[in-house]
Amino acid sequence: MRRVQRFIAVFLFCALLALPSFALAAPSLSSLRFHSGSQHDRVVLDLSETADYELTTSEDGRTITLVLKGVTVKSSVPEPSFQGSRVQSVKWTAKGSEVYVTLTLAPGCKATAGQLAKPARIFIDAVPSSAATGTTGAQAGKTGGQKIGNPTSASKTPKEIAAAKEAAKQAGLPDGTIAWQLAPGLMEYEYKIWQDNGWLTAYFLEADPSRYTWRPALGGGQVPGLAKLSAISDSKNAVAAINASFFNWNGDLIGVTKIDGSIVGTTYIERSAVGLRTDNQTVFGPITYSGKVTAGGVTQFVGGVDAERGTDSLVLYNKYYGKTTRTNNYGREVTVVDGKVTAVRVGGNSPIPSNGWVLSMHGTAADIFSSLRMGDSVKIEQNLGKRWADTTQIVSVGPRLVTDGRADVTTAAEQLGDLDCHREPRSAFAVTKRGTYLLAVADGRQADSHGQTLAEWADLLIAFGAKNALNLDGGGSSELLAGGRVLNNPSDGRERGIGLAIVIVPR
Repeated sequence: MRRVQRFIAVFLFCALLALPSFALAAPSLSSLRFHSGSQHDRVVLDLSETADYELTTSEDGRTITLVLKGVTVKSSVPEPSFQGSRVQSVKWTAKGSEVYVTLTLAPGCKATAGQLAKPARIFIDAVPSSAATGTTGAQAGKTGGQKIGNPTSASKTPKEIAAAKEAAKQAGLPDGTIAWQLAPGLMEYEYKIWQDNGWLTAYFLEADPSRYTWRPALGGGQVPGLAKLSAISDSKNAVAAINASFFNWNGDLIGVTKIDGSIVGTTYIERSAVGLRTDNQTVFGPITYSGKVTAGGVTQFVGGVDAERGTDSLVLYNKYYGKTTRTNNYGREVTVVDGKVTAVRVGGNSPIPSNGWVLSMHGTAADIFSSLRMGDSVKIEQNLGKRWADTTQIVSVGPRLVTDGRADVTTAAEQLGDLDCHREPRSAFAVTKRGTYLLAVADGRQADSHGQTLAEWADLLIAFGAKNALNLDGGGSSELLAGGRVLNNPSDGRERGIGLAIVIVPR
């Protein structure tokens, strides 16, 4: 009995000793980052967790000071040497339990700040004073951690919300909608309504194509790769972003994908896609991939692009796959630049040229081209169909949701029937009858939003003006971001790493 009492006493003593360490735990600043885009200069502070802060401005408006409350600084954070067209300098200093980050702005500029919870980061955006129509984050002043799912209405007064409801009504948007202008040509819509057995909450971002365009952006900058939507958006200086394609656990894309004229993902199942043509027009339709390689009078069909090499298969690798093919030693690889063989390797993991291809072959496919040598001519042909011939960007997901203003859910034709068993979180990309881009997310698996079936999702998009619409990956991947804020509440409770996003960027 005494041993038991002694054990309990020791345990309680150790627990009490541990309590101060928890009490003393504080958010830490791990890095400062900077980028200068076409619309703003942004300073990003990466934190271990969210923190309170204050943003103050000098009388002349040129000096902005962000004070982090109760934050420590990791020893690896260097003195910044940032400079852009709107931010002339950035400095930081620690004083006790506070960290001061000071920005000197160029004349005629001002700054706003906002915070994300997952990942924890605070950002300061510097813009020309004449550019403000909305804000990119929380208004200046003290704020707690800004959680995921922080739409614009969270910071508005009842009077402002009433005006936003009236604006939505005047625009002919469905009841339950409030409308905000984030910037010229950029609108945010928040939609909340009680349906037959629960709430539905959805978010929409409408962009004017005369001011903005869209493009795919890879998670981690390559295939395969995974990254949070906020990181992808930051890397492209995007004003808005939405999750896009289906992907494997490692980030391999499932679906035909084209970025700046290069095919970076394929599928042999006909799926719906959206593409951007050279004249900046957006096209929707079914898509399939076919490719072939001809050398020495022999032709071999391509098994995939920027994908894992299979048995008895030929796969093409380009710069979007990274520096090397990362293949095993049980194949044969041929490097081709400008239609000529520049390297031959028995085995794998060949370097990928920035201006060419690596033909990676296994088994019978390797045997067919076993006689290829340095200097031999090689012809690579890829075909997506006439509809896609002059496109520079393509995202293929599925199913199609809306065609020429009518519901057209093509789950059966695209072998995607299992996607529509019940209500789920949904994402979509559309072009409206007004000719604008529409990014849309419906939350699901939550008390305040039960999600949508694909048929319901198509009808809601039509209600918001969609003329043509494509379903995007859903579930825990569904996420919409604008101005550095995650607008919706992803069902995982956090940002999930994704393989591909669609970003909205200034033209």
